[in-house]
Amino acid sequence: MNISLLLEMAAEAGGDRVALVCDGKRWTYGDLLAAARGAFELIQESGAEYVALLDESSEASVIALFGAALAGVPYCPLNYRLADEDLAALLGRIAPALVVGDEERVARIAGDQGHTVYSREEFSLKAQETVPADDSREYDMGEGVAVQLFTSGTTAAPKAAILRHSNLLGYILGTVEFASAEESDAALVVVPPYHIAGISALMSSIYAGRKIVMLPAFSPEGWLALVEAEKVTNAFVVPTMLGRIIDAFDKAPGTDVSSLRAIAYGGGKMPLEVITRALERFPDAGFTNAYGLTETSSTIALLGPEEHRAAIASDDPKVRARLSSLGQPLPTVEIEIRDEDGKVLGPNEPGEIYVRGDQVSGEYKGKSALVEGGWFPTRDAGYIDEDGYLFLSGRADDVIVRGGENMSPGEIEDVLLTHPAIADACACAVPSVEWGEAVGAALVIRSGHEQPDEGELKELVRARLRSSRVPEKIAFVSELPYNEMGKLLRRQVKALLAD
Repeated sequence: MNISLLLEMAAEAGGDRVALVCDGKRWTYGDLLAAARGAFELIQESGAEYVALLDESSEASVIALFGAALAGVPYCPLNYRLADEDLAALLGRIAPALVVGDEERVARIAGDQGHTVYSREEFSLKAQETVPADDSREYDMGEGVAVQLFTSGTTAAPKAAILRHSNLLGYILGTVEFASAEESDAALVVVPPYHIAGISALMSSIYAGRKIVMLPAFSPEGWLALVEAEKVTNAFVVPTMLGRIIDAFDKAPGTDVSSLRAIAYGGGKMPLEVITRALERFPDAGFTNAYGLTETSSTIALLGPEEHRAAIASDDPKVRARLSSLGQPLPTVEIEIRDEDGKVLGPNEPGEIYVRGDQVSGEYKGKSALVEGGWFPTRDAGYIDEDGYLFLSGRADDVIVRGGENMSPGEIEDVLLTHPAIADACACAVPSVEWGEAVGAALVIRSGHEQPDEGELKELVRARLRSSRVPEKIAFVSELPYNEMGKLLRRQVKALLAD
């Protein structure tokens, strides 16, 4: 079954309903389906083996996604923020491709690779003008690869993560009710198009029949203005975005955000202070923490609105702690915590997160990462408590191993963030002659506060945890490095502390 079925069903059920708003232009579901079928013809004529997007989010990203699906070639959105050398290497790995976006840049860095290149405007216009030659045109059955996403490389070349039609449909059909949205419902999408969260947001809203409102380049002021202008009801943000949105809202409290009913977040660790402020500023919105990975076709665990409200209102430390959890697994997936030998661990025992389900790909081009039984080792470290709530400790290779004792950076950061003068914190391993690794911490001072004494911070950790968790090295920095999805770039902090 092909993912284009999602768009076809939405167009059949409500072809005249507004499906997309971007840069002041409006597209109906019927418009998008016709354009996707036109894009199919362009892809067929080009002989391309991939459809790549080198651009911000726009109608072209939707048309390219479903046009590629109809043509049976992988859709491969690329990170336009990469350096020329890195981007040229990725373009070479998918040549020949039909590339939508920055014509000048593709010609300059990959002009000899045999790509067919369209600007965003030209592609969208040609897709609309091109009419399928035959009404009985047979489109791809959807038995192969729908999406290929390059993972962010840190010490090696990016891996090409493969998502098949069956994986993506397994997620959508298992979590979204068809045509469940009211005509007034509107979802604000600001996640980059080369991230799985952006792709899944498009497919989820289309299948539900919800209007998609795109904000190609994020700014907190632009986000709030679109919420007010388009009466946005649903939104997905990353933690760094939410913090900036709250700051902007505090400066413009008259902004009408009363339409907001649901705000989902993910992509990085949400500071407790930020989500607490968000619950106060947007009391009528239901907040959901969505945890997922590229290789799992997006979300595999959720902490829902009622759990957020119960946690913030509770005096029970155990219930309140759930505010920092990832919630519970979706009914369509299984999650286990395992040790280094693959043994399944019990409640509250830390280890690596494994997941299994139809939506889980665990596949890279030319290689499967699945282990026996179809389980995917996520390389994320965490644990599940006795009530089934999943807690994330960081990446498995971010664990600090001090004298043979494994330590979670997250638990140390949480304690440091309780200090009133600390706005942001990152704990990571630093080299130690005595212990092999020791704890280091990079800290950001809150505006208006003086730098606290290192001894005071160390005593705070010692009192809350134990002496082995006390940072041996502390650095105060103006800000911590994050990527555009709000993920803390811990390796950069490790390099800073080791210097």
